[in-house]
Formats: sequence, C-alpha cells, structure tokens
Amino acid sequence: MNSLEMITDIVIIALLIPTIIYAYSLNKSLNALRQNQKSLAQLVSALNEATFKAENSIPKLKSVTEHSSEGLKEVVDNAKELKNDLLFINERADSLADRLENVISSSRNIEHQSSTQSTPTNNDNVNDRAAAELELLKALRAIK
Repeated sequence: MNSLEMITDIVIIALLIPTIIYAYSLNKSLNALRQNQKSLAQLVSALNEATFKAENSIPKLKSVTEHSSEGLKEVVDNAKELKNDLLFINERADSLADRLENVISSSRNIEHQSSTQSTPTNNDNVNDRAAAELELLKALRAIK
C-alpha cells in the first residue's frame, strides 16, 4: 500500500500546485480591487466636496447677479433719459437750422433787391456774405 499512498500523495501535490498558483493570482486581483476601491472612495469624496462648494456658491452668485442687474438697470435707465434728451436737442437743432435757412433766404432776397439798386462793390460784399452763410448752413447740417 505504500505505492498507492505515494501515488495519492503525488496526485494531491500535482493538484495543489495549480490551486496555489490560482490562489496567488486571485490574491493579486483582490489586492488590485482593494486599491482601486480606495481610489474610487477618494474620487467620490472629492466629488462630494466639489458639489458642496458649488451648492454654497449658488446663493452668492445669485446675490452678485441681482446686484449687477440693478446697476445695469440704472445705467440703461440713464441711457434712455440721455437718448430722449439727445432726440429733443436734435429736433431743436433741426428747427433752428430750418429757421436759419429761412432767414438766410429772406435776407438774400432783400439784399438781392437792394444790390440791384446799389453799386457793384456792395454786390461783391453781398455775394461773399451769402457764400459764408451757405458754408455756415452746411456746417450746421453736418453736425446733425
């Protein structure tokens, strides 16, 4: 029976060697899983911290946004007032330019009538003055 015991021992040893190798490989895989579990826990912890900070920042952001929108509203309201003032000034300038043009036209007619009755040197002065008035009128219209 010695040989039967020996064969049995050899078969058991032969089966134990792959079992030991498999157990070693399984142990390595479990260690890697444990290490990844630790890094995953750290990742979840960092994500929770970032979420907490973001949630705490939302009310501050709302407050800043409301404050900025109030300031912007004031600026827009002031701009609307300035726009209305500028429109009024522009209308007044148009009216004044039209009145100036009418005055110039009527003065030309009067001067033209008087120049036909006066000397030629007076006519040159009238033409110079009319040219200056036209340039002034053009400059006023360019300002619009």
